[in-house]
Amino acid sequence: MESLLQHLERFSELLAVSRTTHVSTWDPATVRRALQWARYLRHVHSRFGRHVRIRTALERRLQKRGRQDGAPGSAPVPGLTNFQALGRCDRLLSLRLLENRALGDAAYHYLLQQLFPGPGVPDADEETLQGSLVRLARRGSAVHMLRFIGYGENSVLEDAVLKTQAELLLERLREVPKAEAEGPSRFLSTLWDRLPQNNFLKVIAVALLLPPSSPRPQGEELELGTPKTPGEGGQELVRWLLAKSDVMAALCHNLPVGLLTSVAGRHPELSRAYLGLLTDWGRHLRYDLEKGTWVGAESQHVSWEELYGRFQSLCQAPPPLKDEVLTALESCKAQDGDFQVPGLSIWTDLLLALGSGS
Repeated sequence: MESLLQHLERFSELLAVSRTTHVSTWDPATVRRALQWARYLRHVHSRFGRHVRIRTALERRLQKRGRQDGAPGSAPVPGLTNFQALGRCDRLLSLRLLENRALGDAAYHYLLQQLFPGPGVPDADEETLQGSLVRLARRGSAVHMLRFIGYGENSVLEDAVLKTQAELLLERLREVPKAEAEGPSRFLSTLWDRLPQNNFLKVIAVALLLPPSSPRPQGEELELGTPKTPGEGGQELVRWLLAKSDVMAALCHNLPVGLLTSVAGRHPELSRAYLGLLTDWGRHLRYDLEKGTWVGAESQHVSWEELYGRFQSLCQAPPPLKDEVLTALESCKAQDGDFQVPGLSIWTDLLLALGSGS
């Protein structure tokens, strides 16, 4: 019993440290041992939940520590306050480490690998830690789960993390009371101001590509007070992007071309905004007779190659997106003088290039 109480005391200290800058010294092995410790206490909870003597002793130790933590100058350890808290030790620890920006990259990557192991990885637990974290985050910590660290493209880990973050974002949007001033729009603007913007744009794009509705445990919508309208979170994102021209421009500038084409194909309102930006970018290019190509008047303007690549990706999309793009180009060409020879209108040259490349 004394050994078990000492384990509890040491883990309480570890849980307190997990919220401090001391975690900057943690490596993957330290994170692994901390999670193993947390899972051990979760096992204690499941094994001794009906053992009155042990449970009472643990409750007293936790209450005693709580009184000590309440003393002047002490550091409180919210979360581990009663016996029931032992059943979610791993969730509490994981969320605190996810929220702590002092955690080093290697340790953070290892933690994410434990939370999101990818498809085909067996999990012996009846309820996976990832699933528990998702439900806990949906009830108040979703914003904290939107911390990002870059990964290599086409990474299974990146896909799993982005998808989970996108689901959390949509779930949080459904929970934001629309009666509040600006409601979801204000919430999204706050995230845009506070989070790393390039990665937030990726999460937005993934959220816009998720199915309109996803299965939830029975009764969860009622418990969370979320509306049942399918895709409502995605529509809030679309409305916010259309109202924020700077964010929309950043989305179109920074996201991979193929991802943008997929988003445009799913959301006609965004495809029209994207086309409007592309035509505006095209109007800033001028034909260089010496180089024999279209160039930007200023360094920040997109190149001919980039503009062509974006239109080419859109034209490879299935109808109606492809037809809308070609119609828009034909309209711009007509407004520009309907020239048939190259070098006079960028729209003529784009149509010629796209025709020869298809």
